[in-house]
Formats: sequence, C-alpha cells, structure tokens
Amino acid sequence: MKNTGHWRKRLLSAVVLPGLMAAPVLAGEGQTVAPAANPLVDPNAFQNRHYHPKGKLPSAATLALRERAARELPFADRRDFEEATRGFIAPLPSNTVMADAGHIAWDLESYKWLLQDRDFTSIHPSLQRMARLNMNAGLYEVLPGRIYQVRGLDLSNITFVKGEKGWIVFDPMITREVARFALDFVNARLGRRPVTAVVYSHSHIDHFGGVRGIVDEADVRAGRVEIIAPENFMREAISENVFAGNAMTRRSRIQYAVLLRRSPFGHVDQSLGKNASAGVPTLLAPTREVKRDIEEITVDGVRMVFQNTPNTEAVVEMNTWFPDWKAFWAAENVTATIHNIYTLRGAQIRDTHNWAKQINAAMNLFPDMEVMFASHHWPRWGNARALEVLKAQRDAYTHMHQRTLHLANRGVTINQIHNVYEVPPSLRQQWAARSYHGAVRNNVRGIIQRYLGFWDGNPANLDPPNPTEIGPLFVEMMGGAGRVIARGRELNAAGRYREAAQILQHVVYAEPGNQEGRDVLADAFEQLGYQDESTSFRNSYLQLAAELRSGMSEGAAPSSNSPDVVSAMTTAQWLDFLGISMDAPKTRGWAWTVNLITPDNGERFKIEMSNETLSSIQGFIDPKAALTITLNRADLTQVMLGAKTFEQLEQEGRVRFEGDRTPFNQLRSVLTVFTPDFEIFPGTRNARPVPSGVKPFQFALNPLTIAE
Repeated sequence: MKNTGHWRKRLLSAVVLPGLMAAPVLAGEGQTVAPAANPLVDPNAFQNRHYHPKGKLPSAATLALRERAARELPFADRRDFEEATRGFIAPLPSNTVMADAGHIAWDLESYKWLLQDRDFTSIHPSLQRMARLNMNAGLYEVLPGRIYQVRGLDLSNITFVKGEKGWIVFDPMITREVARFALDFVNARLGRRPVTAVVYSHSHIDHFGGVRGIVDEADVRAGRVEIIAPENFMREAISENVFAGNAMTRRSRIQYAVLLRRSPFGHVDQSLGKNASAGVPTLLAPTREVKRDIEEITVDGVRMVFQNTPNTEAVVEMNTWFPDWKAFWAAENVTATIHNIYTLRGAQIRDTHNWAKQINAAMNLFPDMEVMFASHHWPRWGNARALEVLKAQRDAYTHMHQRTLHLANRGVTINQIHNVYEVPPSLRQQWAARSYHGAVRNNVRGIIQRYLGFWDGNPANLDPPNPTEIGPLFVEMMGGAGRVIARGRELNAAGRYREAAQILQHVVYAEPGNQEGRDVLADAFEQLGYQDESTSFRNSYLQLAAELRSGMSEGAAPSSNSPDVVSAMTTAQWLDFLGISMDAPKTRGWAWTVNLITPDNGERFKIEMSNETLSSIQGFIDPKAALTITLNRADLTQVMLGAKTFEQLEQEGRVRFEGDRTPFNQLRSVLTVFTPDFEIFPGTRNARPVPSGVKPFQFALNPLTIAE
C-alpha cells in the first residue's frame, strides 16, 4: 500500500516518538549485538523483509482492514507519548544484559528497527503505536526526589522509592540479572543507597523473580531488609504453575512467542513490555504479609497504605497509596491495556466483576491522587488524568461482565459471544481500554466459561471426537485434501482467513505429512496475526504459522525452574505432582501404602496407591504401611531440585527406608519427565534428543516465568 491518505499521515505522525531518533532514550549506540549472538535477531528487519522464505506480505484484505482500523483510532490523543517520556533522566547503559549462564538475558537492541519512520503494514496500527511506546527505556522520575522507575529492561518495570536510609523497591522484575543491572544503574545515577525493603505487589513471577539481584538473603534474615507482600503470597506464587506447568510452558511459548524472530513479520511487542528476560528467576519469602483490606505500614520513613485486591489480576494482589505524596501505585490492576480475564497460556478464569469493583474502590478511597503509576507502562499525572484512566478500565471490565451475562441470559453461547459482543464506541476511543494484552474476544468467552462452563448447550458438542478422528472424515466428505486446500486458497484470496483456518486444520490433522496443506493454513494464520491488535492473538497466530512451515523453534526461553522456586513448593504439592507425573496405566493392579516423615519440619504423610491413582494426606501415617521413608525436608528439597538422589542420601545416612522398597521402586519406574515441546498440530515437532540429566523424583517442570 502506498504511503498516502490522511489517516496514514496521522498514523506516522502519531506513532513516531518525538525526538526519539535523536534523543538518547534508547541507548547503547555501538553496542549492537550481532545477529549471530542472538538467534532471534532478524537481519532483515530494518529492510522490512520477511524472515521466512515461505512468509507472505500483508494481503489486500489485511491492508484494507488495517486502513479501516486506523481511521477509527484516536490518534489525535497523544498524551501517552508525552507521559511515556516525562521524567526521563538517563538511557540504559546498555540495551543488552547477559545472563550469568552466558547467554543473552535481555536484548532491546533486537527491536530497534521499530524506531524507523516507517508504517509497518504487517503490524496492526494500534499495536505498532504500543510497540513504539514500549521502546522508551531508561531511568525515569515519577515523583521528584521520591519515586523513580527503570523501564524497558524486562516485561515489567522496577520501581525505586526513596526512604530515609535507602531504597524501597517495588516489583523487582523477572530475573536477578536484569534486577541487579537496574539497581547498579540507579545507584550510579542517583547515588548509592542500600535496599531497605522490597514490596511484591502480587504473585506473578515478573514481579518478584529478580529479588536476589537487589538484596542478600542474609540481610533479609537479619532483619535489615523487609519483604512485604499480600497475604498468601507464597502459596499463590508457587501453586499456579505446578500442576499444569508443563502445558502452561508450551502454551506460553505460543502466547508470548518468546522464540519467534523479532521482526515486523514476527514478534514486535508483548504489550505489557517489550519481552520477558531470560536470566535466573529467584524468590525470597516475605517477612511481612498484608492481611487487612486496608493496612497502613511505615517503612524507612515512608508511609504506605496497602489496598488488598484479591481475585483481580492475580489471586493475591495489592495496590499502594502514598498519602504524604498523593501517589497511587496500581500494581497490575490498571495499566495501559485491557488485561486477561482468560489467558491463553491457561489459568483459572479471573473475576471481572470483582476486578472492576476493586478499581472503583481505589478511585473512592484515594480520590485526591495526583500521580498513578504501575508495574507496567508509564505513569499518569494529574488528578483528572489518573481518574480518567481508572474510570475507563473500571467501565471496560464492568461492561464486559454485564453485557456478556446479559447476552448469555438471552441464549448467546460461549461459541458465539466473541462474534456478538461489542465494546462501546466511547471506550474504543480510549487507548487504555484497547486490547493489547488481554483480548476482549477472548475475555468475554472466559466470562461465560466462569459462570456456565465450556458447553454451549448443543449435544453434538457434549462429547466431541478428537481432531485427528474427525479431521479425516471432514476431508473425505469435502472430496479429499486437494479440494480442501484449493478451497482454502480461495478463501484466503477472498480475505476469509478465519473460515480458511477452520477447514484447512482438518487437512493437517488428517494428513500430517501434507506440507502444502500446512503451508496454506500457515498463510491464513499469518494474515490473521498481521490483522490483530492483541499481542496474545498475533503471537499465537504467527508462532503456529512458523511451526506449520518449519517445525517448532528452539532456543533459550524464560524458565522458573530455579532452586528458589522449586524449594518453595510444599511437600504436599510435590506429592500431588508425583501423581500427575505418574503414567497411570502402568500401575494397574498395584496397591500399597507408604509413609513419608520429615522430622525437621514435623510433617507426616500417608501415601496410597490404588486404582491407578496416587493419593496423599498430610498429618496421618499408616502403621501397616509397606514402607516408611524418613528424611528431613531440607534433604527432600535436594531430591526435588535434582541435586541428590534418594540413593545418595541413603549412602550419606540422611534417609531411612523401613519396610518393603517395592512401592518406592515401582513409583520411580513410572514417572514421566514432561518437556514443553508437544505438538499443537501433528507433524510439527522436530527431532529432539531424549531429555537427560533429570533424576528420579526431581521436580522437572520448566514453566515460563510469565504468569500474566
């Protein structure tokens, strides 16, 4: 499409950050990482060329949809651009941060092509705007002499509040390497100060994983550093990624596309931030939990009023009000995007109704706020502006909740609602209510699932066959794969990509080796990705298109399989996970009971195998059990981490087996090592070596650190 037309001029003038190409907001000139150093860097990105030989340019239908969307967007409202650069102090010392293991943990340089004065037609114009806003990186002043943020260094911001003696740090990002980098940067620019306290706003790992990069555990144990979090933080920080962690990892790598090439035709942004760092996530337990709905705490001379907001963006989460400064920290309850009610990586459906209620409570509890800032994006200054954004998000969540249930009560089903629900025009004109991270189409389906479940009322959908079973039948009835592919090409040519995807998927399931069918389906997914405003949708379409064309990608991805995270699991969670890991049909006919006793923490468990099922209950033991295993929980943690085996501990005299070891040996023989490389579509899994190095009974999950 030619760069003509009024809307296109408005788009370019609106999305190019004023002065950014000349100003040092994105630092690191001369420190560019060579493509060979990072396999996700695309050498063709600056030329706006596709990274894949089978990749397609935006179609006429995609360009037309994009033009319609751009005409409706409120580009005249440029306040986000002013706010995103306000308070700028210094650029990042480097756009890359190395992981302690030697690979690249953070690489903002790989997105620098976004700063060209170019309209990328393979990116939704609204998403292109957000992707450029998220290129603002460096040290920023939120409140003069009091509150500072480092942005553009991870998916989340890290915030430094100046106390009487040191820094109170809010949400130390995902990994220790980037958090350490940020603290060194802040101390170098603002003067070296110790960290006196850390606040975890909620239980997602991009808000606590870097804690060991900014504090020493000895200082925490000695009481020199306080760690404050909402009640039940540790339970929720661990539990969400345990039982379905491997499946979440695979799905997260689709939703977040962390292994997709950084390109105008690939990964462009993560909406909440540029991407997720790939260093080492860590965890230190809170020393103080906020338990009341409203609780005031003074730390290092700073008065803070915490508003507990459970069951909102996270199961446990809290906002913070600084009454002496009229500053409001919105955690992740209010950012610059509508969030996930149902997240594609997989998690329990969030409570839209309560989320809106808690935003409303904040507006009325702290009505005189003069600045609102959060763990993602940029602050909003001035009472009217802060309340405007809060109101927009409150109303967006409330409207989704009310209107979805209104339509459901009129018979609209989970498989129809996303095609029926409409965001009010007034909210569509507010950037903070746009679908960058959470997609409204996905969220309204999640609301119905929360209240009514997945069934749409059609008995044909009560017990559907597997796609690999129904696919061949569909292909046969449509006259064979050749005719389906031909029809898919026609639908693609007509811009009917959703319909094309629906029929072409059957070819892939029926004939996994049919590369032509896979390629035409990939073409449909690719155009849908170009068209979407939501990074979750765009990434999912483009990641699966790449897998259909070339198989699954490999590389260093964020992981939460760190000693801190694994050792924080409860013994009960580990035992439950053993039951999930067990290949149940192989246990047919087994029946036994085992006792597990951990003297150092006083735990006792009765573990029972029956009916191909492993059950456990805490606080009980069976005097007739076939086997009793006794070891300290500290030693069991070494087994969970894979640092030791039971046999090694036995040789060292640190575990005692009393009774028949048959149950122990049987269970060990049927445990599965989960790896996040299972196929979404058959025939897309590249050959990989059998996983090695995992010891029996090791907690071997590698869940993606992002839990948004």
